[in-house]
Amino acid sequence: MEQHPNEPAPRRMVCEACGTAFDCGLGGHCWCAAESFRLPIPVGGSTEDCLCPACLRAKAHASAAQR
Repeated sequence: MEQHPNEPAPRRMVCEACGTAFDCGLGGHCWCAAESFRLPIPVGGSTEDCLCPACLRAKAHASAAQR
């Protein structure tokens, strides 16, 4: 994916759930924007951060199954 001059560079992240490294393009084009589901954004004093694609999908499927 080509980066536009005004977009921030992707951040190298480590998934808080499994420890897998991945790139986060928040503020630009990120892989998570193409996902068909959304999870609530943590609020308040939460220390949660981004999840890797596999963990985000697993958490979304688990959340959907609980409904």
